[in-house]
Amino acid sequence: MENRILADAYNLKKLVREAEALADESIIAMARLKQAMLAARQNPEVEVHTGQRALVRLTEAESHALSMSTHLLRVHDELSKVARIHAAGDDGIPTTIPPSEVEVQSARRETALEQANA
Repeated sequence: MENRILADAYNLKKLVREAEALADESIIAMARLKQAMLAARQNPEVEVHTGQRALVRLTEAESHALSMSTHLLRVHDELSKVARIHAAGDDGIPTTIPPSEVEVQSARRETALEQANA
């Protein structure tokens, strides 16, 4: 039974990190898309307001992606708590996320998005 718990713990650890990485990649992809959209509408032959609704919708999508990333950090934190109780035999390095770090990570990603879109 102990081996099954450790195998599940390792699998969850791998999958949660994969989900976090994919969330980050989606945020990066949207930032690149926004940058390309803004660059395209700087063409003198294109009216200034062109694509404004698309930009607004993309900004909303970025906000949702950032929220998803924050929720994944919280999932990671909860799974780490469960692992301390049920997979205490794991000799690996535990993942600890201080409560304040969830907010700091959100702020960092938002700053990175703003810089990428500037």
